Amino acid sequence: LHLPCRTPLQNDRRPDTRSTSGTGFAIYYFMNAKTTISRHLALETRRLLCAIALLCLSSTVTLARAENFTLPEQLIGVTQGFLEFTVEDYLATNQIDGRHEIQVKQLDPRLRMGACDKDLTATLESPRPVGRVTVRVRCEGSSPWTVFVPAQVLLYRNVVTVMRPLKRDAIVTEEDVAMRERDVSSLGQGFLASLDQAVGQKVVRQMVIDQVITPVALEQPQMVHKGDQVVIIARSGSLAVRMPGEAMSDGGFNEQIRVKNLNSQRVIKASVTGPGQVEVAM
Repeated sequence: LHLPCRTPLQNDRRPDTRSTSGTGFAIYYFMNAKTTISRHLALETRRLLCAIALLCLSSTVTLARAENFTLPEQLIGVTQGFLEFTVEDYLATNQIDGRHEIQVKQLDPRLRMGACDKDLTATLESPRPVGRVTVRVRCEGSSPWTVFVPAQVLLYRNVVTVMRPLKRDAIVTEEDVAMRERDVSSLGQGFLASLDQAVGQKVVRQMVIDQVITPVALEQPQMVHKGDQVVIIARSGSLAVRMPGEAMSDGGFNEQIRVKNLNSQRVIKASVTGPGQVEVAM
């Protein structure tokens, strides 16, 4: 520690302890050093207290400013809670078995809406709470405002998927498909919820492993073709009458086609019930 030396003035009446004894000289400079250190510590203490006071004041101002605004985190929280309730209600009402995930998009952190003196309200702007959705968050207080918050709702369900490559016009068998969990919110063309909807159907385009089968990817295989000789079954309760006929058009299972009764030469409408077989009610 560097201690400044004091040079006595000529008119200074304080006795010069340096000339009397070595002990007095030491006491004199020790007292000066102690005074200088005390002043230095006091100055540093005041500086520290000022810094703490400024920090507290800054925090108070920031908190006061935050209380005057509705922050983006609050808007995201309102949207998340609203969607949780809305999605659960939608799944229960429509008896949909599946799990969901809600992803609310981040808002601009600089967004500052005025503090609302009423509870915020939220409404769904999309047709259904699945997929890409928009939630309108509104303050209906003395200074009203509205913010539109985007979100993504993923809905996972068990759907029919392809287990091995399928060529076009192939007939789907039980070994070709299986149920797997997939996000159906992005399947615009729909999906199949049971294997029975796919087995026995014809593939209209080539399909790869793990691909989700949609309704438009399948069609009924033709069981009857135009010009085929068919058996017409006329049924009434337990009574059934069989007669020969000729198909006037192609048809798959349960499809209605025009058939000529070869006995009466009349053309009737009948439903295809199997290969070379149609049925009509009496």
